[in-house]
Amino acid sequence: MTATESHLSDVTFDQFDLPDEVAGGLNDSGFRRCTPIQAQTLPIALSGRDVAGQAQTGTGKTAAFLVALFTHLARHPAPAERKATQPRALVVAPTRELAIQIHRDAEALGAHTGQRIALAYGGTDYEKQRNAIAAGCDLLIGTPGRLIDYLKQGVYDLRQLQVAVLDEADRMFDLGFISDIRWLFRRMPEPAERLSMLFSATLSLRVTELAFEHMNHPEHVQSHAEQVTADRVEQVLYHPANDEKIPLLIGLMQKLQPSRALVFVNTRRGTDWVSRNLEGNGIQAAVLSGEVPQKKRQRLLTDFQQGRLPVLIATDVAARGLHIPAVSHVFNFDLPQSGEDYVHRIGRTARAGESGHAVSFACEDTAFYVPEIEEYIETKLPTAAVTSDLLPEIARPAPPQRRRQDGAGRKGGDRGKGGPRGGGQRDGGGGDRKRRPRRKSSGASETSS
Repeated sequence: MTATESHLSDVTFDQFDLPDEVAGGLNDSGFRRCTPIQAQTLPIALSGRDVAGQAQTGTGKTAAFLVALFTHLARHPAPAERKATQPRALVVAPTRELAIQIHRDAEALGAHTGQRIALAYGGTDYEKQRNAIAAGCDLLIGTPGRLIDYLKQGVYDLRQLQVAVLDEADRMFDLGFISDIRWLFRRMPEPAERLSMLFSATLSLRVTELAFEHMNHPEHVQSHAEQVTADRVEQVLYHPANDEKIPLLIGLMQKLQPSRALVFVNTRRGTDWVSRNLEGNGIQAAVLSGEVPQKKRQRLLTDFQQGRLPVLIATDVAARGLHIPAVSHVFNFDLPQSGEDYVHRIGRTARAGESGHAVSFACEDTAFYVPEIEEYIETKLPTAAVTSDLLPEIARPAPPQRRRQDGAGRKGGDRGKGGPRGGGQRDGGGGDRKRRPRRKSSGASETSS
């Protein structure tokens, strides 16, 4: 077994009694052996029973629910009275990027099924998506807001739904979509009349309550091979002062030379500050935020996925649902406030059996998050010293480009020269301070908690 195959189980897809058209899509996509979550989900879902699965990103859960979905549709013909505008299956995802990825996988795995697939997500192509759904579809994939918009307009209805899938349920809560999800569920047939599958990185009490409220006695599955954090992620924690964070990030990138790195910052304003510093010091980077138009977001993601853009900077909200292969490094420039968010972040690397690195900064403003994170992941984070060789001399970033009428220099924004006010976790640190902080020694770094 190769390193990239070690995440697979001994169960093969041909051990399941799958329709030929579903097996054909798996073969075309190169699927032979199941991941642990697939091996546990499929026996239950293929028998027609509901599943609530605990699965992180990159574990193969999308293929698990799509194989079960297409098999169920193949073996349970639609009733004769069903209209073309009544989807037979619905997959709901929290973000447009995840919805797009699921749609791409569905087209590949369902290539031989003859099922019509439509996609609905916000930010672009409103009429195009509306017309595609109005023309009729068997499988509808989308995000809550756009799905509800079209449903309220009567573009489609859910009265003949046979399969419902809710992906990344915990993210639905975090993003405030859970009332929308319940609204959608109430417009579906009763739980006993459909196959339902729910997946979440954590089966918390709130997710479990949702499952039992809108599913038919779901069976819980969890891959025993998975740990709370990916076992192939090499984790390290630094304790920089606020004004050391930018030099440390640049120094580590110069030393580690990441092929594809995600940098997490806690605020949108902070992402701009980090981006200007990286770009000003010769490190190509781009910011992924909710303000970026959808077409530009897709272009940035494509450039990042194909290696033309080495560094992507994002907040948790902007990065949720992103499925990007071969991320070599995740940098927590700002430490997240919860262990669950920490797990989600570092889960962007070391996917599909690969190895990865997670580097976190516990600065003066965020060091007190460390105990909660360590309690959640049930292990102590290895620490490393912030030594002088990791704090290079760096160039001052270029001033932000702002239109005059937006009030720059008076209220908000970056006042004069220097970075955001306050530093640290609130806005990404920095400010108009010395560009190379001094350290009295190269020993263990200081911590403020």
